[in-house]
Formats: sequence, C-alpha cells, structure tokens
Amino acid sequence: MSALTESAPGYRPRRTLPLRVETLRQLKRRRTLAMGSVLAVLPFVMIAAFAIGGTPEGRENGRVTLMDTATASGANFAATCLFVSAGFLLVVPVALFHGDTVASEASWSSLRYLLAAPVPRIRLLWSKLAVALLMSAGAILLLPLVALVAGTAAYGWGPLELPTGGSLAPAEAMPRLLVVVAFIFVSQLVTAALAFWLSTRTDAPLGAVGGAVGLTIIGNVLDAVTALGSWRDFLPAHWQFAWADALQPQLEWGGMVKGAAISVTYAVVLFALAFRGFSRKDIVS
Repeated sequence: MSALTESAPGYRPRRTLPLRVETLRQLKRRRTLAMGSVLAVLPFVMIAAFAIGGTPEGRENGRVTLMDTATASGANFAATCLFVSAGFLLVVPVALFHGDTVASEASWSSLRYLLAAPVPRIRLLWSKLAVALLMSAGAILLLPLVALVAGTAAYGWGPLELPTGGSLAPAEAMPRLLVVVAFIFVSQLVTAALAFWLSTRTDAPLGAVGGAVGLTIIGNVLDAVTALGSWRDFLPAHWQFAWADALQPQLEWGGMVKGAAISVTYAVVLFALAFRGFSRKDIVS
C-alpha cells in the first residue's frame, strides 16, 4: 500500500468508494424503490381492510391485543403495523439490502474492477455495510412513519391505548414507539449479518438473500419448539417481540436488553467472518 501511495501521491484509500456515491447508487436501484413502495402501501392496505371488515373484535377470553386497539388512534395503528410486519415483512428488506451488497457486484462481474480501481477490500466492505445498514434503518423507520400519518388521518390523533389497560399520552407514546423501532432494528442485525456474510461467499444475490430469510424462518420455527426449554433463550427469534414491554404502563427493559445482547453477539461474529473471509478470498468475478 505504501508503494502505491508513493507512486500515486493523490491516492487516498479512505476516499475511495464514498458513502454518498454508494448511497445514491443503491437508492436508484429498482429493488430499493420496489421495497420502499411495498412498505409505504402496507398501512393503506390495512386501513382498507379495517374499513371493509369493520372495527377489530378479536378479543378472546377477555384478552385484548394490539390488533384489537388498532383503530383507537394513529399511534395504535402504527404499533399494530409494526406488530404484523416485524416477524417477517421487515426481515425481507434487511436481508435484501445486505445480501445484495457484494454478491450483486460479483454477479455483474464488476467486483474485480472495483478492487482494481483500486478500492481496498476492507474499505469496500465497510462502505457496502454502512449503506446497507442505513437503508435497512430507513426501511424499518418508513413503515411506522407512514402508518402514523395515515392512521392519524383515518382514526385521529390521540393517546396510545395499551392492550394491558390504560393509555399513554401522545407526548409519551412517541418516544415509546421510537424505542420499539430501535429494538426491531437491533434485533434484525442477525439477519443483516447473516445475509452480508453469505453475500461475501456467493456470486448469487438471491442465494444470499434467500439463505438469510430461510435461516431466519428456521430460527422462528425452532423457537416454537417448547421442548427446547431454556435453549430457546439463545435464539434471536425468541426475543423478537420483546419490544412489547415498551407498550406497558411502566417501561420494562429486561427482555429488550437480553434480546439486543443476543442479536449483537451473533451479528458481530458473522460480520467478523465476512470481513475475514473476504479479505482472503480469490476474487475472479
């Protein structure tokens, strides 16, 4: 690297593949626009469903769920949209944005030319990862924002009615919803890291995306196997709805802290494997 710098005085490794350029490039891609459109349309689909089917009345054994309070206010509608999408729908954009990072360049046979620019391998991965995380955060934030605006227009601005009883004033409900969104993002880091690692191992973007989504589904299935007992505590899927503790009269952090710790631990290991493997990989695509 020092010899290259001496022969090219203007060369700065840290200035290659700027984040601004990579971000604009990813924003213009059709899959980004399509994914954003799906997330933005979902709240309106749910509003139409409620308009056709009527006010939710799914109470069983006197138990009230988020779905039952969906039409109470815009805040309730936003929380309900997160509830119905966190288990699978929000997994897809996270897997897509991370699984399509390196593998897409390899499938287009442009990866070797990027590295010959020359863009250092670690720099390329950091840029791709940072933009993928930014896009994922934007996707996860887009859904509740659209749902809050659409829900307020349809059901009015009011307190967040809690399934456990009581309510939170809008001034208190908004920070709680931000906590929910933040936890969902952190819990999705496992899927992000898995897709990113697979993206460095294959030249097929769909393989990386599908592999990450498939393994996430397997994790959800294993969490449903009660025979595993306490072993389920080590599954990220076991904590994916721990954010419900934020929608209580008193905010409870215990479950979210445990879930975040599990998710971050798995993610760090998988990201490390991605960087280690890619730094030694023979690039021919």
